[in-house]
Amino acid sequence: MAVEYEYPIANSTALLDRVGRTVALLRRRGYALTVTRLAELCLGGQVAEDEVRWAVAASPELAVAEDLVIDLPSRDRAAQIRSRSRAHQSESGAYVQLTLAFVRKLVAVAPFIRNVSIAGSLASGGFRATDDVDLNLIVDDGHRHLAYVVVNLLGLGHAMRHRSKPVDDLTRRPIAPRLMTANLILESSQCRPLQRQDEDMAFELLVAQPVFGMEAIQEVIDANPRLLEHFPQLASRTAPLLIDHPKRRLPKAIYPALLDLPARHLGASAWRYMQWTRRHSPDALARVAFVRSTMRPYTLFDAP
Repeated sequence: MAVEYEYPIANSTALLDRVGRTVALLRRRGYALTVTRLAELCLGGQVAEDEVRWAVAASPELAVAEDLVIDLPSRDRAAQIRSRSRAHQSESGAYVQLTLAFVRKLVAVAPFIRNVSIAGSLASGGFRATDDVDLNLIVDDGHRHLAYVVVNLLGLGHAMRHRSKPVDDLTRRPIAPRLMTANLILESSQCRPLQRQDEDMAFELLVAQPVFGMEAIQEVIDANPRLLEHFPQLASRTAPLLIDHPKRRLPKAIYPALLDLPARHLGASAWRYMQWTRRHSPDALARVAFVRSTMRPYTLFDAP
């Protein structure tokens, strides 16, 4: 027997819009959520699970497939998305521990890094062993490119110890697999305020898992109250993976801001080389282009 849900007409349109926009936001990122998780992460604030079910039943554009709330254009991908979710449950734990160990080393050798958060599939719940680990960083002013170079140099050494890691066209690279990746790097002044305070940026901050420097994330939220208009959940988010500050960090004096320019040239050369190695993999190039488009205007190495 079908279950009927009744809601005040004044709230129905707003609820339908919020649920639909949340599903569309998730589709842009390539995944979907269960009813329970969607209720927690709904645009405009958490709602009840029954409200999500009502919205799905009331909307001709939404459906539940493979236990996921999707829009109709995503119906054919539901099984694939669900498969990634199941893989995440069995494969993510070991990579979370690898990431925490990497971040401990990273913040010890790079004292200009103020915050590190796990982003991408490892944060969203769709991680597979072939994926890399995306990291979002907040750094001192004048150190964006230094951060990129340090993450990649330290990440290369880290990946050398895990050369047996499964790879795909996106994570395959010479010498060692692509394992730890700088996804988004923001300088402190870029956060006060953020140039982008749209729902996609708010969601990026919501789903990313802080592992170091939670106070920097709180400063971003305080300086950008519009983010809370999209996702009030940001005000009460927790950080269960947070690590302690290292007892010893290298002195900041060894990383003067003047090194950022040569780091930019070095990083850009490495970036162009990696793109060259993917020249025969259009799917990998398209995925990189999409991710970079979602990060603008904060991407590194874009042409002026």
